[in-house]
Amino acid sequence: MSPESIFRLHLALGYVAWLLCFTVYIWPRLKSMDAFDAQRAIATLHSFRFFGLVFMLSGVVSPDLPASFAVPTAYGDLATGALAMLALLAARKRPVFWFFVVAFNLVGTVDLALAYYHAIQAGVSVHVGELGATYVIPVIVVPLLAITHGAAFYLLLRPQSKAAAHRESAASHDSFRRTAR
Repeated sequence: MSPESIFRLHLALGYVAWLLCFTVYIWPRLKSMDAFDAQRAIATLHSFRFFGLVFMLSGVVSPDLPASFAVPTAYGDLATGALAMLALLAARKRPVFWFFVVAFNLVGTVDLALAYYHAIQAGVSVHVGELGATYVIPVIVVPLLAITHGAAFYLLLRPQSKAAAHRESAASHDSFRRTAR
């Protein structure tokens, strides 16, 4: 089996394994949480995306890894991780928190789509050995990130019960009263 075939199989199986795990263990828990706590959990996972800068670290990846893939992927991950951290830091200011939740999910989703596009354009799957130690990122980490972005958007768009909306509104008003003092 060629390295390209192994990489593509690993990538597909990474999605399958994470979807199986996610649907059995993670998704039921996220759906049962209130919207704020569920998004905070997802933001916590994505706050580690600063690690994507490793794609530009020669010695970890081959110096021959195409910059047209490595650079935008690294900075897209950094931006997503920073926005996720800002969401977590803004948790007490609910409107700001929700702004950063939407922002990191939009930026992160676009980053993953562009990373796939740039990888295809640069032929990364053909020269997969250039990924070096970062090989694990596209086959193990990226599937989980993509799935959780999908879950985050679903949870953002799902209608809230009146009780959940009231709790969210009360939390926002309490936060406003504390800052107004």
